[in-house]
Amino acid sequence: MRYTSGKDWLNAKSKRVLFFGMSGLGKTHVSNMLRASGEWFHYSADYRIGTRYMGEYITDNFKRRAMEDPFLAELLRSDSIYIASNLTFDDLSPLSTYLGKPGDPEKGGLPFEEYQKRQAQHHIAEVSALYDTAHFITRAKDLYAYDNFVCDSGGSTCEVVDPFDKDDALLSALAQDHLMVWIEGSPEHEAELVRRFKRAPKPMCYRPEFLANIWDEYLNKNNVKEGDVDPNDFVTFTYARAIQQRQPRYQAMYENFGVKVSHTDLAKCVSPDGLDQLIAHTLGNG
Repeated sequence: MRYTSGKDWLNAKSKRVLFFGMSGLGKTHVSNMLRASGEWFHYSADYRIGTRYMGEYITDNFKRRAMEDPFLAELLRSDSIYIASNLTFDDLSPLSTYLGKPGDPEKGGLPFEEYQKRQAQHHIAEVSALYDTAHFITRAKDLYAYDNFVCDSGGSTCEVVDPFDKDDALLSALAQDHLMVWIEGSPEHEAELVRRFKRAPKPMCYRPEFLANIWDEYLNKNNVKEGDVDPNDFVTFTYARAIQQRQPRYQAMYENFGVKVSHTDLAKCVSPDGLDQLIAHTLGNG
């Protein structure tokens, strides 16, 4: 690991940390807290995905829908109006909307094949955004004079790597540049995460084999055809199953590449110093 003891972390002139774990456990919250201190550069992988790598897909999707309206179509063709995404660190709705939900088109569902295509686009984008952290560490220092760097990774990081491979190229690169910190949830918190997701779905990226299997399982379990699937019910069902199947993947990432903290302990950190002490305690004396 980049930091081998609590003392090593506390004495480091340049602190670099990457948080990983399920969405909703505090990655963005603690990253925002560090950024607000004025001493940390906050790199959001999801923001990078939605702007640098999938921004054109998102905007074209908006334009495609606008072209269905003759009035807007005429204005678009003459470049009289401008359509853009207003994706932010705290509002990833444009990305979620583009990724969509498979199922009944009358309920806003996509054909499953189209949903798979967009998932594949996100997979490529997420890998690229994570590799970009090295560039942004240098950029944060050279351009903005930030010594400290926090990477707020997406909840699906474990889906685009092989966490069981100690030589996984992407994880090895990330661990070389950051202290990798798993925010571990609890069984009691899982139901709350599902409720939050159902209320406000976040961008989710799944491994192709998992997605294909869960789709077949859902169709068979509910005895429905693709066009009859309730899109909201399917994505909530899939998210709940993803929480379970991701646990061993996060566990392997922690065991092979980093450390872990509980989401309850992290929630108590209201200042950078509090986080420093939590991480130092987690690292121990080395």
